Amino acid sequence: MPRKSSIAPRVGASLGLLLAILAAASNPGRAQTSPAFGPVSTPSTAAPADDMPLADYLGLLRQIAPAAEQGARTYLAAAQLRCGRAPTSTELRQALSEGDGQPALMGLIRAAHQQNKAARDRWIAQIPCPRGAAR
Repeated sequence: MPRKSSIAPRVGASLGLLLAILAAASNPGRAQTSPAFGPVSTPSTAAPADDMPLADYLGLLRQIAPAAEQGARTYLAAAQLRCGRAPTSTELRQALSEGDGQPALMGLIRAAHQQNKAARDRWIAQIPCPRGAAR
């Protein structure tokens, strides 16, 4: 009988922590750290949602979970090839954080962690095109 991997719960917990850290890093104006810094910004005065450059976002992923950065880079490159444009940093953050995450992106992260090229190739074929991209 195959033994269950103990790595899946750790990867899931790490991704949860990663998403919380990235959300805070990408929206620094929304966190209230001290009354001395004034009121928390409101949506009307907040910076645009896509204010974090993609390179910075990928750098944060690399620091926290190298497999997440590798999977995200594969996701971005495959979307560019399949759809004519890669997701923006906002779209990538949403793909990581909404619900259980976009299945192809999560699969690519798992494949990167396991260094499973066959799984990576299967997930690449399932990447959806971002809104506004030609298929």
